[in-house]
Amino acid sequence: MLHTYLTTSWHLRYPIIGAPMAYVGRGRLAHAVSEAGGLGMIGIGSTESVDFLVREAAIARGTDQTRFGIGMHTWAIERRPDLLDAAIEANPFLISISFGSPAPYVERLHRHGILLATQVNTRAEAIQAARDGVDLIVAQGTEAGGHVTGQVSALPLLQSVLDAVQVPVLAAGGIASPRGVAAALAACAEGVWVGTALLASPECENTEQARARIVQAQETDTVLTRAFDVAQGLSWPAQYPGRALRNRFTDQWHSHIDSLPQASEARQQLKEAIANKNYDLAYIYAGEAVGLVTRQQSAGDVIQNLGEEAERLLRDRFSLLLEGARKTT
Repeated sequence: MLHTYLTTSWHLRYPIIGAPMAYVGRGRLAHAVSEAGGLGMIGIGSTESVDFLVREAAIARGTDQTRFGIGMHTWAIERRPDLLDAAIEANPFLISISFGSPAPYVERLHRHGILLATQVNTRAEAIQAARDGVDLIVAQGTEAGGHVTGQVSALPLLQSVLDAVQVPVLAAGGIASPRGVAAALAACAEGVWVGTALLASPECENTEQARARIVQAQETDTVLTRAFDVAQGLSWPAQYPGRALRNRFTDQWHSHIDSLPQASEARQQLKEAIANKNYDLAYIYAGEAVGLVTRQQSAGDVIQNLGEEAERLLRDRFSLLLEGARKTT
C-alpha cells in the first residue's frame, strides 16, 4: 500500500483526489471517487444555486456517509457568500478555495472542522498559502484542464513548491495514468489531483458525445483560451483562461477574443451549440493528459487502476534502481 500524508493522516486507500470540475463533477462522481478509495470533490460554479449545492452534497455523502470535498472560486464567493455558507453547512471533509486568496476563509473553515485546500500556480502563491494556514496545497500546472492561471508546467512548479513549503503538496496537471501518479509521488508530492482522467467515466455529468470526443482526443488537441467564457458573458476574471478541446469555435475566436462581446451571431451560435451538445462549437474542458484517456471506464476503476498500478510501478522501478546502486558500490 502507498504511504503518504493522504493515506496515513486522511486514511485514503489511494493518495488521489478527484479535482472539482464545475458542471460535470457533481455528487455522483464525487461519491464514486471516494467509494473507490480516493477523495471525491464537487465543483461549484459561480452560477450554481444553493439548492443545487445541497442536493449534490447529499448525493456525494450518500447513505453510507462517505467523505467528500467541495471546490469553489474565491472571486465567486466574494459575489455569492451564500454559496460558502451552504458549503459549510453541508459539512464536507475538505473545501478547496482557489483563484484568489484563501486567507479570509481559513479560520472560519477550521472553526467548523473543515480542512482547506487551495490551488497555486507559482512558488510565491504557495509560500503565501502556507503562511495563511491552509491544510493542503495543490501545485497546478498549465497542462491542467479547465481554468488555470500562471505560466508554469506541473513538474517544474511541483519541484519549486515542494522546496518552498512544509504544508502537504499535491500535483495537478497532466496526470491521467499510473506513470503520472508514480512520477508525482516519486518527486515527494503527497498525492495527485486528477480531473481529465475522469472525464470519460459515466458518473461524470457530461454526455455520451462528450465522452466519445474525450476518448478520441490527443494530447495536442487542447487550447488555453478565454473564448468560451467571453462568448457566454461569464464572470471569470481575465487572468484565468480555461484549457479545453480545440474546435471550430476556438479556431475562429481564440485569437480574436476582444471582438467576441460584439459578435452577437457567434455568441448565439455557441449558445445553441451548447444546448444541442454540438461539440464542433460547444466547449469540452480537458487537460493535456486527455490523450491518455483512451476508453470509457467507471470512476471507481479509474481510481483503482491509478493507485494500484502506480504502486506497482514504484515498487518495481525503485527495486531496480536501488538494486543497481547496491551492485555498483
